[in-house]
This record gives sequence, C-alpha cells and structure tokens, in this order.
Amino acid sequence: MATAGGIRIGISGWRYAPWRGVLYPKGLRQKDELSFAAHRFKSIEINGTFYGPQRPAVFERWAAETPEDFMFSVKAPRFITHIRRLREIEALAGRLGTETPD
Repeated sequence: MATAGGIRIGISGWRYAPWRGVLYPKGLRQKDELSFAAHRFKSIEINGTFYGPQRPAVFERWAAETPEDFMFSVKAPRFITHIRRLREIEALAGRLGTETPD
C-alpha cells in the first residue's frame, strides 16, 4: 500500500505494438505484457476504461497479474470526459467501468 504523499511512476497502458521488441523483449507473449510492465513500474493507467466498460472479472485478472503493492489508475470513460464534458455526470459516477451509459 502506498504511503500518504507517495509518488508512483508509471505508464499509460501496456498493450502497444511499437513497444514490442523495445520496452518488451522480443518473443514476450502479448498476454504477459501487463505482468512484465507491472514488475518494472509502480503504476499503469487502464486505457480500456476510457473506451468501454470492463467486467469485474477483467479487473480481477489484471490484479492477479500484478504485484501486491502495484496500483492501477483507472481512466474515466470518454462518454463522461468528451461527450458529457464532465457535466451532469453524478448519476454515472457509481457505474464507472461496469455498465454502458444510457
């Protein structure tokens, strides 16, 4: 668990083809990229939540692939940030990442 005022250095997402053979070693399986990155950085932003809802099982799988002290940063859905432009979003706040907006 992070201490109060702590800073974590991380990356934005983990599944980028141009990183293969550069950040990720050649031959690393795509399904192992999260674990590889999580053992080198203290935090990773989840870009998938920006593009669509994620099921709880997906979050559980990601957590299982990362160290215990690792921290994800969940990116807000584009529906809230780009379509609603942060207006009238109170009803959506409890549904982040779990349902498709109406």
